Amino acid sequence: MRIQTGTSRYRQASIMWAFSLLEVMIAIAIFFTSVFVILELTSQHLRTARILQTLDVDRTSLPSLLSITNYLEMGPLPIDIKIQYEDAHPGVTVNGFIEEVATNGLFRIDYSIHWMSENSMRQSRNSILLWRPNMAGARGPLSR
Repeated sequence: MRIQTGTSRYRQASIMWAFSLLEVMIAIAIFFTSVFVILELTSQHLRTARILQTLDVDRTSLPSLLSITNYLEMGPLPIDIKIQYEDAHPGVTVNGFIEEVATNGLFRIDYSIHWMSENSMRQSRNSILLWRPNMAGARGPLSR
């Protein structure tokens, strides 16, 4: 028969509840793997957010500038509208052409906007139709 003292029971109990070196190594490996996965996921989402955050040129303000004019002349875009748009958007150039498509005052405006974005020249082309009934027939019959 073995007689156990209180101190030996305490040692035996502490040994039973301790983690082995292998268990600690596995836990540390799992911890650092999960930390690196979370950091990689966070950096990937920040990179995606930065890509989505790149600001392009407001392409709707040029048609709005053209729509508030009550007089359209066939030919290139009016210089005052080009200057006003380019002053509001530094680093942007605008080209366009206005033509009458019907004798009732319907005009088509083809325009393109050019700007630098991320070391490359970008371009946006569009066409709009504007109806100016006060200018119907002001140019005479259309030559076709």
